[in-house]
Amino acid sequence: MNNEHSTENILPYDGIARYDGKLFEPQSAHELLARLLNNILWQHDELVMFGKKITTKRKMAWYGYHPFEYTYSKVTKKAHLWTDDLLQIKNKVEAHTGEKFNACLLNLYHDGNEGMSWHADNEKELLKHGAIASISFGAERKFVFKHRTTKEKVELVLESGSVLVMKGEIQEHWLHALPIQKKCKALRINLTFRTINIL
Repeated sequence: MNNEHSTENILPYDGIARYDGKLFEPQSAHELLARLLNNILWQHDELVMFGKKITTKRKMAWYGYHPFEYTYSKVTKKAHLWTDDLLQIKNKVEAHTGEKFNACLLNLYHDGNEGMSWHADNEKELLKHGAIASISFGAERKFVFKHRTTKEKVELVLESGSVLVMKGEIQEHWLHALPIQKKCKALRINLTFRTINIL
């Protein structure tokens, strides 16, 4: 894919979501998936729900150029420092999007039985209205936006090697989710490059 910035917003209003399709060629995406699987310090995610700590089947990792602390679902993570692979991916994504990022949250979904329920990436540590670039490697999965007020939904399929950029007021007005897809038997790694506020 060329580096011309796409300008098409897939949301009808209240924020920007731009799906630019495949940024990484299939062979490169396959190789990066294998290296991320083996070289990232994965751990099962821990969330606090209804006052109880829950350990997910999904695995996660939190990286950045500084050991940033990031709190979501009432659990605080401290960032590991960038790996060479993450820097390579980050540099390519920044060149394509024209945005700058200083941290990355990674999620490893072993198959379609693992997903993510409705949520917004609106934690206080994140730059308000800043861009978030979501990169997918591995299995194609459905991804859904839902407007908080109108309940209107926008669906798309995230391909391996693709980039989805969210920015502007989207996190205030739209929730997003990765639905369960039981027929999907392959794993997927998702990277969301973010900007943490630096005090």
